[in-house]
Amino acid sequence: QVQLVESGGGSVQAGGSLRLSCTASRSIFDIWLMGWYRQAPGKQRELVASTTGGGEPDYADAVKGRFTISRDNRKNMVDLQMNNLKPEDTGVYYCYAHLLAEPARPYWGKGTQVTVSL
Repeated sequence: QVQLVESGGGSVQAGGSLRLSCTASRSIFDIWLMGWYRQAPGKQRELVASTTGGGEPDYADAVKGRFTISRDNRKNMVDLQMNNLKPEDTGVYYCYAHLLAEPARPYWGKGTQVTVSL
């Protein structure tokens, strides 16, 4: 098992930046895939970005060029740098992870709120 704790959410005006962090309770080297989903009010949860730490990260088309996901192996963390934020980026952002030992099972953090206003 792994526990995931998110931090860094908040409120910002359009065009601003936020950085989200997700800390895992075990070594990141036990984790195959890690990333972020988000859920806007009244909408389904959608993938924002993911990384395996090996190949190129994956990004949703809506955030490409604005968001950057990165892993810090020393701190067992994954960060999401969000620049040029738009009101449509508003939502609850959830960190998720798949362990090498359980590749089919996702683990989720509790989420952190991001609000972007005009």
